[in-house]
Amino acid sequence: MSMYCFLPTPCKRLAGRAFVAWGRAPDSLAAGSWLLGLVLAVGIAGPLEAQPASRPKVDFQKDVAPILRRHCLSCHNKEEQKGELSMATPEDLLDGGYVVPGDVDSSAVFELLVAAPGEPRPAMPKTGKPLTQKEIDTLRRWVAAGAPWPKGMELTPLRGDANWWAYQPLWEGDPPQVPEAPPAWRKNPIDRFVYARLQAAGLKPSPPTDRRTWLRRVTYDLTGLPPTPEELDAFLNDRSPQAFEKVVDRLLASPAYGEHWGRHWLDVVRFGESNGFERNIIINTLWPYRDYVIASFNQDKPFNRFIIEQLAGDVLDPHNPKVAVGTAFLVCGPYDNVGNQDPVQAAIIRANTLDEIIRATGEAFLGTTMGCARCHEHKFDPIEQTDYYAWYATFAGVFHGEREIASPQQREARLQKLRPLWNEKGRLQRQRDQLVGRVLARAEKKRTSYEAAWTREPVSRYGTEERFPPVEARYVRLRVLGLDTNPAARTGFRIDEFEVWTAGPQSRNVALLSAGATAEGKSRAAEDFADAYTAQRAIDGDFGTRWIAAGPELVITLAQPQRIQRIVFSSDRPRALPPTHGYTTFVSEYVIEVSLDGKRWATVADSRSRRPVNQPHLRHRLLQAEMTAEERRQLEQLETRLAQVQRAIAAVPPLPRWWVGQMRSAPGPFHVFAGGDPQKKADPVVPRSIAVLERTAGKYQLDAKAPEGQRRLALARWIASDRNALTLRVLANRVWHYHFGRGIVATPSDFGMMGARPTHPKLLDWLAGQLRKSGWRLKPLHRMIVLSQTYRQSSAYRPEAARVDGTTELLWRFPPRRLTAEEIRDTMLSVAGVLDRRMGGPGFRLYRYLQDNVATYVPLDRPGPETYRRAVYHQNARAARVDVLSDFDAPDPAFACPRRAQTTSPLQALTMMNHQFVLDVAEHWAGRLRREAGQGPEAQARRAFLLLFAREPDREELQRSAELIRRYGLRAFCRALFNSNEMIYLD
Repeated sequence: MSMYCFLPTPCKRLAGRAFVAWGRAPDSLAAGSWLLGLVLAVGIAGPLEAQPASRPKVDFQKDVAPILRRHCLSCHNKEEQKGELSMATPEDLLDGGYVVPGDVDSSAVFELLVAAPGEPRPAMPKTGKPLTQKEIDTLRRWVAAGAPWPKGMELTPLRGDANWWAYQPLWEGDPPQVPEAPPAWRKNPIDRFVYARLQAAGLKPSPPTDRRTWLRRVTYDLTGLPPTPEELDAFLNDRSPQAFEKVVDRLLASPAYGEHWGRHWLDVVRFGESNGFERNIIINTLWPYRDYVIASFNQDKPFNRFIIEQLAGDVLDPHNPKVAVGTAFLVCGPYDNVGNQDPVQAAIIRANTLDEIIRATGEAFLGTTMGCARCHEHKFDPIEQTDYYAWYATFAGVFHGEREIASPQQREARLQKLRPLWNEKGRLQRQRDQLVGRVLARAEKKRTSYEAAWTREPVSRYGTEERFPPVEARYVRLRVLGLDTNPAARTGFRIDEFEVWTAGPQSRNVALLSAGATAEGKSRAAEDFADAYTAQRAIDGDFGTRWIAAGPELVITLAQPQRIQRIVFSSDRPRALPPTHGYTTFVSEYVIEVSLDGKRWATVADSRSRRPVNQPHLRHRLLQAEMTAEERRQLEQLETRLAQVQRAIAAVPPLPRWWVGQMRSAPGPFHVFAGGDPQKKADPVVPRSIAVLERTAGKYQLDAKAPEGQRRLALARWIASDRNALTLRVLANRVWHYHFGRGIVATPSDFGMMGARPTHPKLLDWLAGQLRKSGWRLKPLHRMIVLSQTYRQSSAYRPEAARVDGTTELLWRFPPRRLTAEEIRDTMLSVAGVLDRRMGGPGFRLYRYLQDNVATYVPLDRPGPETYRRAVYHQNARAARVDVLSDFDAPDPAFACPRRAQTTSPLQALTMMNHQFVLDVAEHWAGRLRREAGQGPEAQARRAFLLLFAREPDREELQRSAELIRRYGLRAFCRALFNSNEMIYLD
């Protein structure tokens, strides 16, 4: 937290001005467009300054209120006061003091509304488009006039309605005619749209880039890998009219296409292979969904079918694993599996889980922030609470977890192997039960005589004491013969303290670490905390820790021989847990022995005279006491044979169990939760379509008792309908976004009021229409985009164009971009010749996974060749930092990532220079260069440039590269190229 938030109000004004000098806003008020709201404080107190006569009077309702609603009220309203600031009424701003009344020049707020020199945008507003100069001038005049505000007027944020652009039917007109455009720009309809928009802004497109640059661009764009020298040579020498088309068709047919574009989709759907939250346990059976996504892109599966499979594949084709796996989309996000015994808290956790699914579905497919309607009507978009809870009813039966996924043929084949084994197991169990039954029947008749020998209290987890005649000992051994949870087991029990007390009037516990004693015994391993459960915990004097036994013995070595006569041990001395809790499992049968030399042992106590602790223990006691030698032999034979059959059953491969969700009946009724509180049920709801879209996308409504799967299928079909223009727009925009680095709508998962407006609205609708005409297939759209003149433009910077369009959103050039983290890593492995192109299956890990109560992910210092696969196959866990990938902004899947961040940090340079992975791959690359280019430094440099940059070095580069190789070696040269801008930037 910044110290700024602790300053008194007058100091905040000065601090805010000071922060301007550093080009950023105060931390405590950085969210949203707070600065505009501060302007309102001007007119609340102090003298008013008359406006110059030459300027028209500012009308608050007509001129000022629309600006505030458009830029400020979204974050600073009555219910959401970011930066502790509301702008709803003038009274809310009484303690503002951020501007000087009537003195615009002294009002620091305006300094943040204009971009500082060298900055791409002003500090405020944080999101959305900056204010225009006309809007800033209006606010200046309003402040100068004393910021008058009509009495009693309360401002509320803008809220969309059915007329919002994203909710309209697709525009179906023809692409514009651009006779002034160069002939090449008149052929592809995409180019005509883009050229017309540039022309309207007074701009011209850039000339085409060279063939080498285009090939590198399109190869990365479609596959995420660099072109090979052979592919470069073939393209440069192909002068046929179809040369570009042949390259694109080859790339779209490559399996690498699905790996690369599948990675994009995994970003959108928050795919992560651990559950997140505080436990963050790894999920090892979610990888089939990743493979399904990759295969779907490679097959060019119609995207409407892809959508339906992800929401209801188990209903659409329940016996086809390749379809049913799609529902992993619903459960591949984070969820809280800690549990809570409080039913109120458990209901909130469940509501949070469904909220995550609802948000992911709305944002991924409809670009709609459904989650904003959980507690109240959506503040900005026409999404009602009833819309949100209609989806709540739709997904109410979805639970996180694994489910058996197999075809009928797979199930029958497995049953054929298991049936004879199950029959044999049943026969042996019946024989064993008959034998045991006969023995117990005899024992029951003698039960009174047996019980006469059990005179002492049963063992107790809260404290079990043994007294015996004083004996000299240095070693004390506990041998466990049974547990209170399973009298036949001998390991898995807990001991919080094992006390050995001396004889005499001043008795003391000598079995303490602090007294010099030690303890030995096999223990449960906890790699993330090596000493968590060791035997030393049994003598540390702390009842809050426990030894968890992995063997049947505990041996205590005293500091020196002692005369002892009492032993007390327990698993829950403070009585913190119920007596049958699994965490305090205790012994039921035991022997305690002592020794002076650790070799010769004498028994001083045992549990034979104690009463059984429970019914299973009693049964075990009677059986052991009554069984004859012959019966024992027969029972051992049966148990041996049963164990053999059980091993044979275990050897039959199980049917796949994948993390695709567990679908359970959820019959309702369902209600709106007032304020999002599950305890406050309001109006009833049923599964149905979103009301505002029904005019264009159609309508459906189901009964509250409709089967769980049918609810999801109905929603899926409605989202994926040809009539649903919003779905098509969102999809077309995502494709455009990944080709150009920015969507036609810059907020790919938010097409609402708080999202960006489309820069080319008719082009977006035309692209969406083309998707629909092509049967929702993406590859034809890819082909049209990458073969356009818009895509072929040079990325060279033109100052005069940048002054008009500094963010290149109008596409007067191809926007240069940095490679993603996955592309950087895959490129290094690819050019080094060690990239493992094996597809599918369980992923690799760039961390060491440690798990006990919580999970720990330790980055590998030296990843081995087993990790040299494409990065899409990495088992991405949440909140697990991974070297190289995390350094270059690979997103944490705790949230969906429709747009990747792009940062520049010293850690990136340090990683690329010094990380062991880089050093190892550089060595591999050096070996490849020696094999392919021989020992000559010039030939090695030429080959390296072709592999990494898809070009020959110029004369100076060749000379300096050869000199570097001679002086420092080939590996150093490879490291240097890995650290070049040209390696990680396209164009």
